Amino acid sequence: MPGENLSRDEARERAALLSVDGYEVSLDLRSAVGDAGGEPRTFRSVTTIRFRCNEPGASSFADLVAPRVTSVSLNGRDLDPGEVFDGSRIELEDLAAENELVVDAQCAYSRTGEGLHRFVDPEDGEVYLYTQYEPADARRVFANFEQPDLKAPYRFEVRAPEGWTVWSNGAGELADGVWRFAETKPISTYITCVVAGPYHYVTDSYTRTFEDGTKLEIPLGAMCRKGLAPHFDADDVFLMTKQGLDFFHDHFDYPYPFGKYDQAFVPEYNLGAMENPGLVTFREEYIFRGKVTQASYEARANVILHEMAHMWFGDLVTMEWWDDLWLKESFADFMGTFANVGATRFKDAWITFANRRKAWAYRADQLPSTHPITADIRDLEDAKLNFDGITYAKGASVLKQLVAYVGRDAFLEGARRYFKRHAYGNTRLGDLLSVLAETSGRDMTAWAASWLQTAGVNSLTPQVLLDTEGGRIAELAILQEAPESHPELRPHRIAVGLYRRTPEGAVERYARVETDVHEPRTVVAELAGSEAPELVLVNDDDLTYCKVRFDETSLATLRTDLGALTDPLARALCWSALWNMTRDALLPARDFIALVLRFAGRESDIGVLQMLHAWANSALTHYAAPDWRETGGELLAEGALRELREAEPGSEHQLAWARFFASVASAEPDLKLLTDLLDGTVEIEGLEVDQELRWAFLEPLAAHGAADESVLAAELARDDTASGKRHQVRCLAARPSAPVKAQAWAQVVESDALSNALVEATISGFQQPSQRELTAPYAQLYFAAIERVWRERSIQIGMDVVRGLFPAYQDRPETLDATDAWLEAHRDAAPALRRLVLEARDDLARALRAQECDAAADR
Repeated sequence: MPGENLSRDEARERAALLSVDGYEVSLDLRSAVGDAGGEPRTFRSVTTIRFRCNEPGASSFADLVAPRVTSVSLNGRDLDPGEVFDGSRIELEDLAAENELVVDAQCAYSRTGEGLHRFVDPEDGEVYLYTQYEPADARRVFANFEQPDLKAPYRFEVRAPEGWTVWSNGAGELADGVWRFAETKPISTYITCVVAGPYHYVTDSYTRTFEDGTKLEIPLGAMCRKGLAPHFDADDVFLMTKQGLDFFHDHFDYPYPFGKYDQAFVPEYNLGAMENPGLVTFREEYIFRGKVTQASYEARANVILHEMAHMWFGDLVTMEWWDDLWLKESFADFMGTFANVGATRFKDAWITFANRRKAWAYRADQLPSTHPITADIRDLEDAKLNFDGITYAKGASVLKQLVAYVGRDAFLEGARRYFKRHAYGNTRLGDLLSVLAETSGRDMTAWAASWLQTAGVNSLTPQVLLDTEGGRIAELAILQEAPESHPELRPHRIAVGLYRRTPEGAVERYARVETDVHEPRTVVAELAGSEAPELVLVNDDDLTYCKVRFDETSLATLRTDLGALTDPLARALCWSALWNMTRDALLPARDFIALVLRFAGRESDIGVLQMLHAWANSALTHYAAPDWRETGGELLAEGALRELREAEPGSEHQLAWARFFASVASAEPDLKLLTDLLDGTVEIEGLEVDQELRWAFLEPLAAHGAADESVLAAELARDDTASGKRHQVRCLAARPSAPVKAQAWAQVVESDALSNALVEATISGFQQPSQRELTAPYAQLYFAAIERVWRERSIQIGMDVVRGLFPAYQDRPETLDATDAWLEAHRDAAPALRRLVLEARDDLARALRAQECDAAADR
């Protein structure tokens, strides 16, 4: 990674000097197929950039990461590539007022998901290509000025192998062996896109007639690998797409501006999806090869709508620099759920948001690397790491609070004015705040200072004082706290709900008020005199972003009657609060697991249930006292099997419990049951053991030594696909053998032969909570290797290795000491690398505190 970084100061200096009129990019991708003769594969990239310079005679640079540059021409002058190109930048001296730069280069195909990724399908040998650039990998495909505020229109042309189809941001045509694409609107480099190969492609169209009589027609397309075509439910993808377009046209009052709307589901993708205008790319795992729950379909719909929202928030109007990444990601994250609830069949998507997305935000906001939503992004490495729970989920949560603060109508009218005022331009925080101040009549300065420009999460706790008879509330107050590291107390618009048991045994809300919380202690006067509650739920309806705490009476009610809460959002909020208490060492892990075992079987929302399964697993592996883990694992396996057998045959709850049972199975009888289910010698009524579920059963069998290499090879023969290969690689690395672990370590750390997807699969298999002793020797090796890995590998692979191989399962004080020693000895290491290690250290320290809390529960 040396030399490939770009600082904010350099970008600002270049933006003040240059403006770009347009790009013409010609790519020759015919080298993607055929025999490369053992040499690294490259493709020809010829780029013409026309740009202006405000100070003739000045110097600047263009960006390009390529193995070789054949020629460079600036304003008709041939420059020596050896003198002006250093591997990542092309120096440009003595610029004219108007300039033309032509760069002819050999660029490298990627195996890490960065730049132009090349994938060979093991099923049929077909080659598939796609690009992924955010934040700054377009320079791996063509020469450019790689920063978001130097927008320009683009014309792409592509030569591809015969029989292929090529797509880009604009509409394309094939003539004389060349695919030529319509010029784009002015957009940033990181959202240009090329997809090429023998993809399975399905088409549809969207039509909208506006009130003034104008008609908008948008050609729709959706594609995937041929091997996934039998599983591709394009009709549902198009349904979500059309519903989303209707929703955003209704609310944004700005017609979709980018012509066609293709959506490509591509292999070995590092992200969930990417908002390239006219050609959105998604990870192909959103095409479901087996039976999944409705939570998976809801998640896919949310991603489709998230990326669609970016067509306005991010593509039409783009942040000036990555400091204001929230201007696109926070809004898209909020709008994904907002549109899901408002336009699709997933009317309970706010429950998923409260339970799943916010959990991501709460974790990120308590790490030492937490940052304000408007972050201080010094360079591209900072930017890469800030695609995190703060920028996405906390930002979206804060926008939900903003809607409650200014009102839905004022919020949407602000968005409409923002689009019209800044179309095809770049913005900063103040540009959005000014329109919201106009539409709401509120001064946004204080709100932004509290919510966007400070870090940390507040805790809100109810304090209930009863009258002398104990039957009514004398006073109810909300206590607001902040951690010492981030002491900001914020203005919260919240709902406070009072709940009690009904004669039928349900727990239902009987009173609710909305109030503003600003101070350390806020009295909710409207609730004085109300009947004494058995449960007080602060932040009822999930209006604000905070950690919810409970008074003693409320916590006691949840211990006995959590499953009786009739409102699914209230239940989800209570589960989330209990999980945060477990993470904060306020609730023993075994108590949380007991609550899951007692009440999860009654959970109606499948997304919440699957989140509870994940949390219970984490509670057992990270937060339970070591000497209780075996007991806890037995209890979870026993409970999961009971719920599996009692679930409605063929239901999605049955499927969720089957997957959870496999994840916690370790005892011989449980492993035998998994084997019998695979062999078909035992059946559970209604449970279809399809190919994806077979792999889910095989991983614990492999991890516990009950499925050897021959079994996994036979399963791959049964499922000889790209997905099957990833599953097999993970299972192979999961086997409990020292040579297996040594091989997996070498493949990831000492070699760059594996693709990004297989690196991820190998790391996942290597790290098994049941193999703490087996992987203990790698803790020391980890600290010896990570700086070299960070230096030599791409940033994506570096992040995967540093995060994935941290010795989290060596949860002892000695590992914490070793981490601190590395941090002390490597104060000058890359800041992004240190951030990753600091985050892992914080997770480990949190686990040790939680284990102490859990151990104390046994005394």
